[in-house]
Amino acid sequence: MSLKHKIINIAVIAHVDAGKSTLVDAFLSQSGVFRSNEVVKDCVMDSNDLEKERGITIYSKNCAINYGDYKINIVDTPGHSDFSSEVERVIKTVDTVVLLVDASEGPMPQTRFVLQKSLELGLRPILFINKIDKNDQRAEEVVDEVFDLFVDLNATDEQCEFPIIYGIAKQGIAKREMDDDSNDLSPLFETIINHVEAYPAYDEEPLQLQVSALAYDDYVGRLGIGRVYKGTVKNGSQVSIYRGEEFVSKGKISKLSIYEGLKQVEVEEAGSGEIVVIAGMPNISIGETLCDMENPNPMEMIHIEEPTLSMNFLVNDSPFCGKSGKFVTTRHIKDRLDKELEVNVGLKVEPMDTTDGYRVSGRGELHLSILLENMRREGYEIGVSKPEVLMHKENGKLMEPMERVIVNCPEVYSGAVINKLNLRKSMMESMSIEGDYVKIEFIAPTRGLLGYRSEFINDTRGEGTLVRSFERYEEHKGAIPGRSNGVLVAQGPGSTMAYALSALSDRASMFVDPGVEVYEGMIIGMNSRKDDMVVNPCKNKKLTNVRASGTDDAVKLQSARIFTLEEALEFIDDDELVEITPDAIRLRKRFLNETDRLRYNKSRQSK
Repeated sequence: MSLKHKIINIAVIAHVDAGKSTLVDAFLSQSGVFRSNEVVKDCVMDSNDLEKERGITIYSKNCAINYGDYKINIVDTPGHSDFSSEVERVIKTVDTVVLLVDASEGPMPQTRFVLQKSLELGLRPILFINKIDKNDQRAEEVVDEVFDLFVDLNATDEQCEFPIIYGIAKQGIAKREMDDDSNDLSPLFETIINHVEAYPAYDEEPLQLQVSALAYDDYVGRLGIGRVYKGTVKNGSQVSIYRGEEFVSKGKISKLSIYEGLKQVEVEEAGSGEIVVIAGMPNISIGETLCDMENPNPMEMIHIEEPTLSMNFLVNDSPFCGKSGKFVTTRHIKDRLDKELEVNVGLKVEPMDTTDGYRVSGRGELHLSILLENMRREGYEIGVSKPEVLMHKENGKLMEPMERVIVNCPEVYSGAVINKLNLRKSMMESMSIEGDYVKIEFIAPTRGLLGYRSEFINDTRGEGTLVRSFERYEEHKGAIPGRSNGVLVAQGPGSTMAYALSALSDRASMFVDPGVEVYEGMIIGMNSRKDDMVVNPCKNKKLTNVRASGTDDAVKLQSARIFTLEEALEFIDDDELVEITPDAIRLRKRFLNETDRLRYNKSRQSK
């Protein structure tokens, strides 16, 4: 007997903040997944703490709804290009994608990236123009822009004939035309069902199940998540595991689950087209195929984009080591990185020449800083070096990654932005003015963008937005100027004093407030000049019996600049580190002792 009931798998793809997770919330609530008395939080799919705080999706997740006699498996994907390795795998398991585009913003760089992957795999997207209730919506123009984007990305004639739905994800409304009186998502459900055929019934063929994502369960260990392309998968059955054409091992499925709503439900068997979760294979990896023992028919491995950025994760050797963290040794760091590699395929970890750390490569600053933030919250202490862009050679030429940068800022600040990005070897591609704002597109080397975001925020007085995504590799662009200011370095250990900080703040901006414990070699501020300066922030006013009017007023200090993890990684120079602990993010020199620093700088100059 065939287990077939009509299955369609869809992925929701879009730029960050276009409303992907909100649309999935509406899908779930309108298909009766939640009880009438159940309290449902926004963005229910963004379950990770960091996802909730930042309002972004980092890990793709699955859920399922029933509509009529169809079962629709929905995958909510990340929009940031740093998590592109998540997106690429997910798109392979779906029958179509719902491309979500903001009715006023139009297509953004990440929209381009995720759409390109979908078109390459031959999928026929459905366009959902979201937020049509905005005052500045321009839905008709945006549809034309999306069509141009399809043509740019070499879409086939069939792919270019995409159905268009207009809607407001937050209110759970979808319309075929802007002036429809539809008040739910029925038009979108109907369009999905009419646009995509349900997965064909391949239940009787030999098993072919490709793992596209991994998860971990404290009770049953590693879980493989993937689609049953052919055959029927049964709980307790023996399977052979292949990596491409190469046989890896045999395995036994100890637990089999499918998605119903947001929950995983254990089942005895699942048919073709279904997305399943399997347990029992501790070494299963992404891209591997589970095949029938008698008639193996493996699929080719999933290609994952190469990392573009690397950092050194070092053992924290500062005087404050171990004060707040539980895991401080190389072995602890290695175990945690090994665990991360099990589920994070965009990551690459290599041992360094010395024994005090690892070189970790990823798809961008956000990709690596999310990992660091998670480690920090779990009780790890690490020293991290300045991010380095990964180059490669092609036909004897050095190639470096380039990014597409879209800047939206008030016109009055555009001159400063263009000037700074030109210095960083960027090429302007287009510029358009919309009211008081200007939208500029650049192609810029990734190297030139490191450390630029905080300058951009200052130059645009916080009113500009900067969106970037990987575009291609180009020939090396030559030297790019780095940070132009030196830093203030603490001379010795102690607690900072308002009196000393007040005197220093005349010629520097401070990174610490009074009463903060510091150590020799810790960075406490940014100098107004280009040289580093060793200072004593712990000096207090000498107390005498003599009092003079006017000289004993209370010290007034501006509040210190507090760095987020990403800002700290962008700020540091080659000879500096970010010390990351559960309770603090500190900036420090790689060599804490001043004599060691002078010796190191001399050796660099002589090379």
